[in-house]
Amino acid sequence: MKSITVVVILAFCIVAIGCAGMSDTQQRTLSGGVIGAGGGAAIGAIAGNAGLGAAIGAGAGLVGGYLYDQNEKSKESAYKEGYKAGQQGR
Repeated sequence: MKSITVVVILAFCIVAIGCAGMSDTQQRTLSGGVIGAGGGAAIGAIAGNAGLGAAIGAGAGLVGGYLYDQNEKSKESAYKEGYKAGQQGR
């Protein structure tokens, strides 16, 4: 369990340092992958296979992070369109 904690902390630090030049989509997708890998590793350790749990969690996290990003972009686009329409109606 101690080694899993070290791996998760190390992965978090790498992501935090490496996100500086990334787009929002890349940051959200990578963050989701790391969070998913950490959660999957913890659940996998309890179930008996931390590596498999981390891999499954990372995949699910990547997809979740990407979908979250697309949702945020959709909300931002709708806001901008509404704001533009409101400005034209004055």
